[in-house]
Amino acid sequence: MNQSNQSSRLNSRTSYIERTLVDINNALEQSIFTEKVARQKGLLQKLDPRIKIISLIMLLFAVSLSHHLAVIAVLYICTLILAALSTAPVDFFIKRVLVVVLVFTGIVALPALFITPGPVLVNLPLGIVITRTGAMTALFLLLRVGTSVSLAFLFILSTPWNSVLKAMGVLLIPDVIILVLGMTYRYIHLLLHTANDMFLSRKSRILRRMSGAEERRLMAATSGTLLGKSLQISSDVYLAMESRGYRGYPRTMDRFQMRWFDWVAVLIVGFVTAAAIWFGR
Repeated sequence: MNQSNQSSRLNSRTSYIERTLVDINNALEQSIFTEKVARQKGLLQKLDPRIKIISLIMLLFAVSLSHHLAVIAVLYICTLILAALSTAPVDFFIKRVLVVVLVFTGIVALPALFITPGPVLVNLPLGIVITRTGAMTALFLLLRVGTSVSLAFLFILSTPWNSVLKAMGVLLIPDVIILVLGMTYRYIHLLLHTANDMFLSRKSRILRRMSGAEERRLMAATSGTLLGKSLQISSDVYLAMESRGYRGYPRTMDRFQMRWFDWVAVLIVGFVTAAAIWFGR
């Protein structure tokens, strides 16, 4: 009886290495998918990245300054339409935003339902009351955050990361911050690939299910090896950059050029922002 229970627990428990491999592969697939969408021929992909980052800031201001749910809802619907016109899967787009909104913002917005004074909307057991003012406050917060996250996610989804970094120069961000962001993004990819290879090679050499203590020792050894590799790679990459002419700011082959539809997009976004602020007063 004890042996059967022990074997069932071993069979039901997923190996730590297998779970780690699945998580790493999922992260790599999501990243590859984002770059794939950014290089498709959609509406937003055709615009100059500098125009997109300025338009993003303008629309975020419009969302934050609006005091009417209908105006924010219209902006959110416009975001979904732009996502569809930019060849981004709308269902994937909505799911990713909903996870962020419900998990993080929902926790913050939930107490507002009960602690905000106002007319009673719903009476719950144990004397708990949901007020109409609290419900409106929570709804405003959720819709604002959802629309803002959707706009930012759409910008990232429709723009290659290198173009995003280069376009940030329009905001007069220091070069060192842009460089750190770019290197961090590339190092995350590199370390994920390295960790994936290490776990896969280790898994191919294991002939039995490991105990919890053995998995922990394996994790500690793998983390130390990965740290040593990352330090060595960082030194090699910096020397390679200096030998290729790096002098404080990376140069890319992408050249931004304003075209007529970029100016039209600026005018449209400016009109939408002004209208949203005016009707949302």
